[in-house]
Amino acid sequence: MIETGKIQKLRIARETNFGLYLTDGEKEVLLPQKYIPFGVNPGDELSVFVYTDSKDRPVATTLKPLAEVGDLVALRVKQITKMGAFLDLGLEKDLLVPFREQRSEMETGRTYVVKVLLDHRSQRMVATTKVDEFLAKGHEGLEEGQAVTVHIWQKTDLGWKAIINEAYQGLIYANEVFENLQIGEEKPAFIKKLREDGKIDLALQQQGYLAARNMSELVMQKIEAAGGTLALGDKSSPEDIKAELNMSKKNFKKVLGGLYKAGKVEIFDYKVCIKVLSFSQRDPFGGVMSF
Repeated sequence: MIETGKIQKLRIARETNFGLYLTDGEKEVLLPQKYIPFGVNPGDELSVFVYTDSKDRPVATTLKPLAEVGDLVALRVKQITKMGAFLDLGLEKDLLVPFREQRSEMETGRTYVVKVLLDHRSQRMVATTKVDEFLAKGHEGLEEGQAVTVHIWQKTDLGWKAIINEAYQGLIYANEVFENLQIGEEKPAFIKKLREDGKIDLALQQQGYLAARNMSELVMQKIEAAGGTLALGDKSSPEDIKAELNMSKKNFKKVLGGLYKAGKVEIFDYKVCIKVLSFSQRDPFGGVMSF
């Protein structure tokens, strides 16, 4: 079965002056001359994407689209017309988001997370920004601490809504974001909390013991790379800490406290240094004496 909006393998059935006709054994679709790879012959199989042209006729291309039917994807608006918003699909024909499928009015040049659909009446590909209708309710199958992949979806007063594994929605709180996020961006993340009301809290950083260990290792690496003294300390601004380490001041101070207790660093107002052991703490062979 030839599927509109999907990449599929079809066999070359016959050749004409304006292209090749490909078949699945039952139906045929045209691959225009400009998309024919060099050196192919009747009977060969080709991997193609099938969509409808400007006259709503099925047509194949060897170009790879930015999305297929069923995908949840971030695409940029190329233009707005009386029909709706047209998104860049990476093909000659753009992808339409009809006005009725827009959660809010879309703008040229902006990127939106959309669900790609097939209009079964017209067999045209269309998209919708009403992606929440396709997401699971609750959080069955997820676990706290689980590593997931998210698409940044919407900016809210609380933070950033994100789509988890293309199936659920969650929230990353604004005060826990230490980088510039973009709508549609794909990021690794972690399930921070599964709430009784079905909502999901997300974190871009790993939580718990492993997170603390990773942050400590990062700070020590930064200090060592700076020659033993890092120009961040107990009174450094949250902005400076975020810019250098991509972490909050609260977490930075926790890390410093742990490193200080472990005897690894000395902390000052605006710098932190690797702790230098005194002569009495070293053995004659360069090691550290135990007491």
